[in-house]
Amino acid sequence: MHAVLIENTVGDASKLYIGDAPTPIPGVDEVLVKVKAFGLNRLDIWQREGNYPPPTGSSTILGVEFSGIIAAVGADVTQWKIGNEVLGLTGGGAYAEYVLVFGGHLMHKPAHLSWAQAASIPENFLTAFQTLFLCSNLQPGEDVLIHAAASGVGLAAIQLARFHGARTVTGTASSTEKLEMILSMNNGATHAANYRTADFVDTVKQATDGKGVDVIIDLVGQSHWTQNITSLAVDGRMIVVGVVSGTIVPSVDLLPILGKRIHIQGSNLRAQKATYQTDLISRFEKEILSLITSDDGSGPIKTSIHSIYPWTEIQAAHLEMEANKNSGKIIAEIV
Repeated sequence: MHAVLIENTVGDASKLYIGDAPTPIPGVDEVLVKVKAFGLNRLDIWQREGNYPPPTGSSTILGVEFSGIIAAVGADVTQWKIGNEVLGLTGGGAYAEYVLVFGGHLMHKPAHLSWAQAASIPENFLTAFQTLFLCSNLQPGEDVLIHAAASGVGLAAIQLARFHGARTVTGTASSTEKLEMILSMNNGATHAANYRTADFVDTVKQATDGKGVDVIIDLVGQSHWTQNITSLAVDGRMIVVGVVSGTIVPSVDLLPILGKRIHIQGSNLRAQKATYQTDLISRFEKEILSLITSDDGSGPIKTSIHSIYPWTEIQAAHLEMEANKNSGKIIAEIV
């Protein structure tokens, strides 16, 4: 098969190229999918640079989410048949004509979604779903703060929180255009702050009448730490999903954490056990997937695609993600 490979195994975007790789053969509990489209994620860049190795046993080819058609099934797989249209999550290997995946890590592709729209769902929506409902146990009527709100995970989290009945959802982003997007979208943020020009603590205080937020979804890390602690209400929960601004906080005052009884947790979907991912995917498919429509659809939750590239332009797609200008997903189609 053809796959996106990396010259000398690691490097910048210019080292990506399409070359030959062995076509995977499914094991007894695995499925082989002919890929139609795959999503780009920040972790792909980290892996390409040599800073985020795939989980043990996963393909070293980039890519964790995809949509496509089942081409072969393992002997013990009973829930899928050749020809089924699916979307799914994998530890690696989605940047290829064929990807190998556990049978329990697939979902039926809704007929109303295109291949690109379907491929934009797994990583972002499953991460947001896990973070909001399994990690933070978000309850209706609570207040939420979401950083990197115009990212794929951020947009998914905003909509899921609003759909679940959050009282307020404050989103932070780096530009006026991104803030306008998260405020104007269906089930969008109720409040927004440009973290480069304003203190989002003030926006949180205004949104919550001074109480603070019950839940923070943080995809940024070091630069937002102190403001996050200030923004949390008593018994608040902060879920750390990403650390794009850095991993080391130079100085931490533990007293507010103690005084507010703050709960801080990390979330890493890719590193979870296969059985955990199977349960998460099954629950998400039952509760949410059918509600998701395209950008111009009328449903309560929508996909959000920033751009679609042919996979022959994978270098340009990676450069666009590195520039941090996208609002929503960057998708590559295999053509």
